Amino acid sequence: MTVGVLVGVFVLFTLLGWGVNAWTDWLWFDEVHYTKVFSTVLTTRLLLFLAVGAAMAVVIGGNLYLAYRLRPLLRPHSSEQQTLDRYRVALTPRIGLWVTIVSLVVGLFAGLSAQGRWDTWMLFRNAQTFGTKDPIFNIDVGFYVFQYPFYRYLLGVGFTAVVLAVIGSLAVHYIFGGVRLQGGGDRITNAARAHLTTLVAVFVLFKAIAYVLDRRALLLSYNEGAKVYGAGYADVNALLPAKEILGYISIVVAIAIILFSNAIIRNLVWPGVSLALLGISAVAIGGIYPSAVQSFEVNPSTLDKERPYIKNSIEATRAAFGINDVDIEPYAGVSQPPPASLATDTSVVPNIRLLDPQLLSETYTQLQQARGFYNFGEKLDIDRYAINGNTQDYVVGVREINYRGLTAQQSNWLNRHTIYTHGYGVVAAPANRVCNEQPYFVSGFLGEEGSDGCQSATEEIKTEQPRIYYGEQMEDGDYAVVGSRGEGSNAEFDRPTGSNEQYYTYEGAGGVPIGSFTRRLLYTVKMQETNFLLSEAVNDNSKLLYVRNPRDRVAKVAPFLKLDGDPYPAVVDGRVVWIVDGYTTASTYPNSERVNLQSATTDELTGTGTVAQVREEINYIRNSVKATVDAYDGTVKLYQWDEQDPVLKAWNKAFGGNLVVPKAEIPQELTDHFRYPADLFKVQRDLLARYHVSEPNEFFSGQDYWEVPNAPDDPDRGQKQPPYYLMTQMPGQAEPRFQLTSAVTPRGRQNLAAIISASYVDGQPKLEALELPDQSVVSGPVQVHQQMTNATDVRGQLSVLAADGKAAVQYGNLLSLPFDNGMLYVEPVYVKSNQQNAYPLLQRVLLSYGDGSNAVLASSLQQGIKDLVAKGDAQRQAAGQPPAPPTQPNPPPTTGEQPPAAMSPELAQAAQRVSDAIDEVKAAQESGDFNRYGKALADLDAAADAFKAAQQAANNRPASTSPTPTPTAPASPAGTPPPTPQG
Repeated sequence: MTVGVLVGVFVLFTLLGWGVNAWTDWLWFDEVHYTKVFSTVLTTRLLLFLAVGAAMAVVIGGNLYLAYRLRPLLRPHSSEQQTLDRYRVALTPRIGLWVTIVSLVVGLFAGLSAQGRWDTWMLFRNAQTFGTKDPIFNIDVGFYVFQYPFYRYLLGVGFTAVVLAVIGSLAVHYIFGGVRLQGGGDRITNAARAHLTTLVAVFVLFKAIAYVLDRRALLLSYNEGAKVYGAGYADVNALLPAKEILGYISIVVAIAIILFSNAIIRNLVWPGVSLALLGISAVAIGGIYPSAVQSFEVNPSTLDKERPYIKNSIEATRAAFGINDVDIEPYAGVSQPPPASLATDTSVVPNIRLLDPQLLSETYTQLQQARGFYNFGEKLDIDRYAINGNTQDYVVGVREINYRGLTAQQSNWLNRHTIYTHGYGVVAAPANRVCNEQPYFVSGFLGEEGSDGCQSATEEIKTEQPRIYYGEQMEDGDYAVVGSRGEGSNAEFDRPTGSNEQYYTYEGAGGVPIGSFTRRLLYTVKMQETNFLLSEAVNDNSKLLYVRNPRDRVAKVAPFLKLDGDPYPAVVDGRVVWIVDGYTTASTYPNSERVNLQSATTDELTGTGTVAQVREEINYIRNSVKATVDAYDGTVKLYQWDEQDPVLKAWNKAFGGNLVVPKAEIPQELTDHFRYPADLFKVQRDLLARYHVSEPNEFFSGQDYWEVPNAPDDPDRGQKQPPYYLMTQMPGQAEPRFQLTSAVTPRGRQNLAAIISASYVDGQPKLEALELPDQSVVSGPVQVHQQMTNATDVRGQLSVLAADGKAAVQYGNLLSLPFDNGMLYVEPVYVKSNQQNAYPLLQRVLLSYGDGSNAVLASSLQQGIKDLVAKGDAQRQAAGQPPAPPTQPNPPPTTGEQPPAAMSPELAQAAQRVSDAIDEVKAAQESGDFNRYGKALADLDAAADAFKAAQQAANNRPASTSPTPTPTAPASPAGTPPPTPQG
């Protein structure tokens, strides 16, 4: 009795929990106007649960009852049968009840398993064509993506049902005497033999079907010999026909089992022999023969045999991951002195990003926080805005409410959920501009206007509704109860303004109304919080805001999408919206490389402001959806971005055809803020490391493979260097673009192999790569960082910045920028004091052109460019070459060669003096003799002045217009601000 009561209570509370969750989910989906998603998924789950569960229950129950009905009426006497009598006595009076219980239990578990396959079934029901056929069977790829997975699942259900039926029927036959282990005569009755052998025959028929599907599955397997995915030579020429033969053998064996055991010989000897022959055939035909072909025919000449199959894999992988249209252009990447065109460039240098979103979160928090309960997250974001007709990139952060930053007094239920409900403002700063070693803020002010020289006088990125009710810092328990508490009563803390505190009442359309007693009781159960019923803060006007993280919100609305790990905010039409990139994926695209999504997207920033992807194997991906979440009212919109993706078309059809907004209806102001998603780029970057090679011979040799370098400032951690967003112009591009960029190195080496960039051109994704020659020795990111930081005239200055351990030197993004057939490297250097509440200050900029031997550490980007140009001029003069004219980075080609102009003896002597002075500076710094170092710098200044005078005399130019080479100045001590770097 007690057990029954406990079971009843457990079932009651379980059903109550399910009911409450379903009801509140319906209310939430109704709030965001996506009830079609909720109802479709719920209905599909229920139908699959009932259909598969009922089918399994009928099969199991029917076979158990049939076994009982086929029991022998007379059984020979034996000790075995006497032992079984007590079980028969217990079962026989209630056999129908016992069969029903067993069937329902099995059906319950089968139904629970089936309802989890709702997505497989919905794709099967709404299958689309890809318009591409596999090269072996000439079947549309859509079969593998949409239909094959469900057929495999059904086959698995069939095998499970037959196996359970055999086990259950055998048990019933044994208990009721149809099968005996002791006694004389036949050990199995004719009826039991017919029943059990028929089930075994059905199992063998299922095996025949499995062999048919196995033939298709060869295109999804791994070809060990060629190291690619898809069917190989041995698969196509040995295993494929073997599977077909085994399928026919299975049908013959199934028929033989039924005939020999019931119509001809009527015993189990020949059926057993048939099964044994099937097993031997499977091993010989399906195992030994393909292995022999692989060992004796393929392995001795792998490339010759596997060439067409390697090509199949290359083409399929490039198509499945969207890397088949990558523009790969050769790039000289020559190591040469820094060109004078650096000083006059208008497309690359002015847009160089100095602010690093990874390091500036603390800076934003300290300078723009105003209260301890505001927070900007662990990492800021990069976006671009057009201000006064000039488009450039900005480092943006959202001033969100930080519930973990509330004090103990502020953390009671009333304050946490009804007072501190929202953040305020999008804070932005130009990425290429610095003010007193800090960002220059242009938006997100808490007051009416700017207050100092490092903040614009008015908001340049204007937001009509700056309040942030939905943000990345929100976790599951961070719900808010909002709504009016009476006329003129504003209860929500809005923002501090001077000495006053502003309060506010939420007026948005978001939130679930909880004014009624039923709703309050409902959410009391869901949130396990009695204040919904007891607190006066909850009244007839109250609304409940929950699921407030933009990524979680989109995941709930579109459960079929994989979401990018880095949502970012944008001000669109005066409102703050979160933009979340959504991916459609598949794991059964034929012949395509299979990658682990989590492994491919993990780098130095994963877990620091970015969410790690799930550990899932995929071999197809598309950025099919751009989702937005309004930061004020939580409105979710799904915009179609890839109009050709069959997977998105299938999902859209499954949910009624209106799930996503067509691409043509996306507002242009929103489109202007779309950026190439980072996680997709990381996957494509990893694959391009191999699949930029399109010829099977070269692919098989692997000599031209690339790899992603480790983070330059700490390569020993083994973390990949993250890609970085830049507003820049690559060679071959008509104008600067906002693009995601990454450097790659040859596999096993650290020199530079290529620069890969991704952007949108006319609303279409564009992947480009600048590939350096194989013999190139241009340094890669890790090498450049080491060369720059260990340069003689840099290392000492970095030591001074560290102030004998009282401050930490932090390095920003190392930017690799193609320029004038060479490589320009820029790395901002931040210094963070060890004092409490200190934040990083941008005090220096490391620059190098070609390799680390040209490294300069300057107080500003402009000064660094001047120093690089001066070094270049000095190197050219020392080599007997005239100074390079200040031309554009990509001058038009000329016909014919012109010999360099001869240098005057005075100019050559001055150039040699500069070269000697630079050598003395390096030697003095290595010696650690600061007196000698100071004298060497003075001599270098004098040499530079002499070179300038000689150059002016040679060119007969006025002194006021001549460029002056400027040597690198020694670093100022920490705490003494250097000249302000400007963008």
